[in-house]
Amino acid sequence: MIHNGHPSSQYSLTLRLKISNKPGMLGRITSLIGKVGGSIGSIDLVSAQDSELVRDIVVNAASEEQARKIPQALHKLKGAEVLHVSDRTFLVHLGGKIEVVAKIPLKTRDDLSMVYTPGVARVCLAIAEKPEKAWNLTIKRNTIAVVSDGTAVLGLGDIGPYGAMPVMEGKAMIFKAFGGLDAFPICLTTKDPDEIVETVVRISPGFGGINLEDISAPRCFEIEEKLQKRLDIPVMHDDQHGTAVVVLAGLINALKIVKKRFSEVKIVISGVGASGVGVSRLLMEAGARNIIGCDRAGAIYKGRKENMNSTKEWYAKHTNPDGVRGPIAGALKGADIFLGLSGPGTVKASELKRMAKDSIVFAMANPTPEVMPEEIPFVKVIATGRSDYPNQINNALAFPGIFRGALDVRASSISTSMLVAAAHAIAGTVDPKALGPDYIIPSIFNTAVAKAVAEAVSIDAKRCGVARRRDHNTADV
Repeated sequence: MIHNGHPSSQYSLTLRLKISNKPGMLGRITSLIGKVGGSIGSIDLVSAQDSELVRDIVVNAASEEQARKIPQALHKLKGAEVLHVSDRTFLVHLGGKIEVVAKIPLKTRDDLSMVYTPGVARVCLAIAEKPEKAWNLTIKRNTIAVVSDGTAVLGLGDIGPYGAMPVMEGKAMIFKAFGGLDAFPICLTTKDPDEIVETVVRISPGFGGINLEDISAPRCFEIEEKLQKRLDIPVMHDDQHGTAVVVLAGLINALKIVKKRFSEVKIVISGVGASGVGVSRLLMEAGARNIIGCDRAGAIYKGRKENMNSTKEWYAKHTNPDGVRGPIAGALKGADIFLGLSGPGTVKASELKRMAKDSIVFAMANPTPEVMPEEIPFVKVIATGRSDYPNQINNALAFPGIFRGALDVRASSISTSMLVAAAHAIAGTVDPKALGPDYIIPSIFNTAVAKAVAEAVSIDAKRCGVARRRDHNTADV
C-alpha cells in the first residue's frame, strides 16, 4: 500500500506493554513512538503491581512499514517489554464484517409453524400463483446483490474474488448504514462476461437490485448492458455511475463558485476506464460540450489507432470536438476543469498552471491523488477521494440513496435522468450560505443525503415511467 504521509486508523495498532513502574517511563515510551512517526490515540491501564504496569497503547501509523518499526523500536527500550501487537484493521475484519439476523423471534412451536413448515407452504403457493407477491412476502423488496469478480479493486487491481470479499462486505455495511438496505457480497470465480451475466440472472429472484462492483473495463460495460436487458430490476455498475453522480454533484456546486456553466467549460479527464467513461456520459447529460479524455497514449480523438477498444471508439466519436491530440499537458491548456480518475503522478502542478482562471481540480485517485492538494494552491476548487482533505468525492454519498429510491417504487431500471436527479439532490444538501471552495460536497455521515437522494430518485422514476409502485409509503401485503 502506498505511503500517504499521514498517520491514520487504516494502519492502527494496539500495543500491550509491560512497563517498569518508574517515574518518566510512560513519557519515554510516548516520545519514542513520536520519533518513529506514530500518533498515539489512547492509553489504558490493564493491570498494576508495585514494580510493573501493563498498558494498552493505541497507535496510528502512516504505512505498514512504519507500523512494523514502532514495536521494533519499543523492543529496544530498557524497562519496556512488548507483550502483544494487534493490528486493529485486521481485527475489524476477523470473521467477516456482516451477518444475517432474523427479523422474527423463533421461540415457540407457533413461531416455527408460521415461519417454516407447515405454515410457510401457504405463502409459497401464494407466490407461485402470483410471482409479483415475492416483492412483499420475501426479502426481495429490500435486498441488493453486490457482485464482483475482483478484477478492478480500488487501488489494488486484479486481486481475484477472494481478495475482493472484504471490499464487498464493506459495501454491504454502507448499504445498511445509509440506505437501510440489506446487501450481500457475491464474488464470482470467473472473468468471462457471459458467465457473470448468466450467474447473476440465475440468482436474481432473491434480490431487488444488482450492484456491480470492481469489474474491469471494458468488460464491465458489456456485463451491465446485458444484465439491464435481461433483468427487470435495477442494475448499476457503481464504479461508473456512483462515481459519476458524486462528481456531477461536486461540479454543480463548484461551478456556482467560479460562476461558469457546463455548456461553456473545457473539461479534461485523466483515465478512460469505467469511472472515466461513466463520468463523461453523465456530464454530457448535464450539458457539458467540451470533454477531452486522456489515457496513457494521450488525448483520445476520432481516428486514433493506438491503445483503442470498442468503448474508446465510442468515446472518440462523442467527445473532444476540437480533435485535440498529444499528451495531457497540451490538453490542459485553457481547461476549466481537470478530473483525475487514473493514478498518482499523472499530472504535474506546472501542467495544471496552464488551466484557465478559477480552475477546478478533482484529483480522485486513491490512496494517492494524481496531484497532492498542497502542490496546487493556485487552483480555485480542489476535491480528492480522501477523507483527510476537504471535498471528498465518495460513492457512498450516492449508491445507498439511489438503490433505496429505486426499490421504494420498485423501479425496473435506473435511468440516466434518475442519476442526474441524484446528483442534484446531493448538491442541494449543501447549504448555499455555507458553500465555498472547501465545502462543495456534503459529508457521507450527513443523514439528510441518502434520504434526499432516495426521494429524488423515486420521483424521477415515476416521471420517466420505470416505477411499478406509485405510492411507496403504504404497505400492500
